[in-house]
Amino acid sequence: MNKRSTTSKTGIPLPLTCFFLLSVFVGSAGSASGQIAVNPTGLNVSTQAPTTAFLTFGNLNNQLPAEATWCGELISAAPAIGVKCNPATIFGVIPARYNRTASSGVKAYTDIMTLPASVARRAYQAAASGATSSFFFVRRFVSTVGGPDEFVVVTCRMSGGSAGSPFSLTNVTLSFSDIEKPILFVREGETLPQIKAEITYTGTGRLQGRWEVVQPGEELPESSDLLTEATLPIEKRGTQRRYTQLSRFNTFLPPNGKHTLIGPKSQDLPQLVAGEYLILLRIEASDDDVTGSNLDAVGAGPGIVNSAAIAGFPLPVLRYFVGPAGDTMVHIAQLAPAENKTFADKELIEFVWLGVDKAAFYQVEVTDIDGHTLVTAVLPARVETYRAPSWLGERAGEKTVRWTVRALDENGQHIGGSPQRSFSFARTEKP
Repeated sequence: MNKRSTTSKTGIPLPLTCFFLLSVFVGSAGSASGQIAVNPTGLNVSTQAPTTAFLTFGNLNNQLPAEATWCGELISAAPAIGVKCNPATIFGVIPARYNRTASSGVKAYTDIMTLPASVARRAYQAAASGATSSFFFVRRFVSTVGGPDEFVVVTCRMSGGSAGSPFSLTNVTLSFSDIEKPILFVREGETLPQIKAEITYTGTGRLQGRWEVVQPGEELPESSDLLTEATLPIEKRGTQRRYTQLSRFNTFLPPNGKHTLIGPKSQDLPQLVAGEYLILLRIEASDDDVTGSNLDAVGAGPGIVNSAAIAGFPLPVLRYFVGPAGDTMVHIAQLAPAENKTFADKELIEFVWLGVDKAAFYQVEVTDIDGHTLVTAVLPARVETYRAPSWLGERAGEKTVRWTVRALDENGQHIGGSPQRSFSFARTEKP
């Protein structure tokens, strides 16, 4: 089963192409037409950086995706269909945060395969020590009707750089120029600093999309709204929540791995209403890429799904607060928990906020929806977090709960605070 690669005189594997292979064995050399198919069938992976690829698995028959593993050798999966990883050569298991399998097309699933740099380095070290340059991504599928498990094997070969790898984003950071604070506070009429995005990527391609702003009072985006368009199955593209557009961008990224994207003009950032604003970076799918997923090739539907600018994570948001022009009160930004978060009855709750100047103390207050105080605590200014008591869920019952934090000066006078944020507790029905 193990394929040998071409090596240099030093014994180090030369850059090779990574091929996606469907490896299934049912007692004969031929493959059955009823087995799972995968597309695309070829790409490179970097030896030093993460690599993300869009895969489509088709021809599923009452089957669901299970775990995925990277390894250096394969062994028979009998009595299951195909081959699986040799436990002695496992490089890693796909992290839960990167697991983005989703139903798509006709009897098909999409899979966003994010290869961590740590796995790529382990594979390279094994190859440099004399092992085959190939390593494998193995996705297991389980039957919902009692049939045998089936394994689909992705055979990858390493390349020295990322020029031939899929055009994927591996890290994105949003910030205001020359401002280190994660959240910015301004008064009405003040000019905001320039916004920028620091992007790390693999491959090469065209980066296109838009900048949007979520204004006070608007429904906040969900995690799926923050994914790049290329990360979504074809059916879900175009369904993400849209907000006010500030500007568009369309630029070609050469294969150097890093790019600074300048955001909208400062004068275009809204400040008409006091409150919290969120800046969103929305990256659209483009066809400027070395790979695409052919749905027709795996029986999942017609056409090719473009996957340029894919990312295995939700993009970050950039926040700023606008206060009234004549307001002298300080404004406190709440970092956690998120608005409208639901906790289990006994789940640990940690309130976190961003400290402000001039505060000598912070007062945390938790109330029910009727305004009755459930918890109150006064903390020194050096403390910017508070853990709720374990009995809070029992006392809150089924009502929505709100929390706020106030800044106090040395005399205990109120000098500022945060808005109220809501959260609740999930109730488990008693048998």
